[in-house]
Amino acid sequence: MQAEPTKSELEILQVLWQFGPSTVRFVNDTLNEQKRSVQYTSTLKLMQIMAEKEMLTTDKSSMKHVYSAAIEEKKTKGFLLEKFVDNLYNGSSSNLMMQLLGNKKTTKEDLDEIRAMLDKIENKK
Repeated sequence: MQAEPTKSELEILQVLWQFGPSTVRFVNDTLNEQKRSVQYTSTLKLMQIMAEKEMLTTDKSSMKHVYSAAIEEKKTKGFLLEKFVDNLYNGSSSNLMMQLLGNKKTTKEDLDEIRAMLDKIENKK
């Protein structure tokens, strides 16, 4: 069963996916720099809950507990994206792409990347 992280849990996972195994202090400081003001005790409690839910693992071999993501970034993001597309776009990835491309000015570089991706997908068929 795929874990479905909350918004706050996802913020913690993103720090761990980006920086690797980390202490609660590092994760909390990073969240305060990158996202929003968060109390250390709140981050600690949430990371403990995430460990209980098996979203994180913890190494208690040193004085400082070091936490690691126990769920894969690509798999988790894929699951969340699929759920998002199902719920908001009736499962249509083309409707999502049209919305994305229509809502902001797409650069030539973005379009070139999308074309290259489409070519790659077509060549696999």
